[in-house]
Amino acid sequence: MLPTAALQYDLPEDLIARQPADPRDSARMLVVSRTNPTRITHAHARDLPSFLNPGDAMVVNDSRVLPARLTGARNDTGGKVEGLFLATAGDERTWRVMLKAKRPRVGSRIDLTDPAGLDTGISLELLSRTSTENHRHQAEDQTAEQTSNDAAWIVHALGRPDLTTAVAILDAVGSTPLPPYIRAARTRGEHPPTPKLDAHDRAVYQTIYANSAMTGSVAAPTAGLHFTPQLLAALQTAGISRHAVTLHVGLGTFKPVQAEFVEQHPMHAEWCTIPPATAAALTATRKTGGRILAIGTTSARTLESFSPHHLTTGGEHWTRLLITPGHTWQNADALLTNFHLPGTTLMAMVASLLGGPGDAHTPASGVARLQHLYALAIAERYRFYSFGDAMLILP
Repeated sequence: MLPTAALQYDLPEDLIARQPADPRDSARMLVVSRTNPTRITHAHARDLPSFLNPGDAMVVNDSRVLPARLTGARNDTGGKVEGLFLATAGDERTWRVMLKAKRPRVGSRIDLTDPAGLDTGISLELLSRTSTENHRHQAEDQTAEQTSNDAAWIVHALGRPDLTTAVAILDAVGSTPLPPYIRAARTRGEHPPTPKLDAHDRAVYQTIYANSAMTGSVAAPTAGLHFTPQLLAALQTAGISRHAVTLHVGLGTFKPVQAEFVEQHPMHAEWCTIPPATAAALTATRKTGGRILAIGTTSARTLESFSPHHLTTGGEHWTRLLITPGHTWQNADALLTNFHLPGTTLMAMVASLLGGPGDAHTPASGVARLQHLYALAIAERYRFYSFGDAMLILP
């Protein structure tokens, strides 16, 4: 089993990226190989075509990020409330949300405000406590959160009958669900929130190939933030095809592992799909000897959640797949990913691609290689986390 402590590392504060590279494909890219530990190349995201072969296939997650952050005030006490939309819960106006409020109770109403702090005409009525888990088969955990000020609720959205879908309501009242460390910096006065800034955030915290018909993520699939129209055109010219899967990124994706061993972590569920057209294209890629490059851990998790047999037809399901060292990769050959927060399942996934299930302290293990590469990236002053630089892991 993998000790969670083996996935910890120290990162200087100034290497946490709070804004994306401009242009996006100017982000730096550390290029390594799964099978050749001596291969280390410093490049940029715009150089990606030069590391791939004609006939390779690139798989992207086309889920669109919702403006899922909510702000408002209780209509009985006036107390401020912050929230995060998680998913609908039965219909377009019944939602599962995280709420940060003092002593919330059933029947309370929250009057929502927009990013400028103005009234929106929409209120949330608190119906019942619930689990943060989106998966419908997950047992509700009502008792564990009875005393929490940061709890999940089932709520009903009232007002503005002209807005008929959850997406339309959120587009009107929500703000961009930026990572907590960026929002914390803004509360310290570095970047005061404004409507203009939120419009900027909605643009930069979204991949350029996000599909409006596939809206449902509460965090961005961040490896995809490195792409520009110019880079996509260069990849096409180089003979690299692009195909979409969908995984709606949920609240648990970036949650640190709190168990002693990673395998003891209660993995969250996320809905994912591989369209038949994508399945057919990837099957053809395999037959012609091409490689499959997953863009981001969400694309990789989607691919690996299907058996090679089922990959030929595609499909959709809820996945709770936890990928750790020792996992046999079946559908993804390579990975483009960012540098992740310490102690997360994302680090465990990347380590699994870099080596086998060996001891975390032996040079041959994937975890040891990952720690070596992260130390190198820190020494070379790569930028980390959601708006940071990238690592390309080739076969």
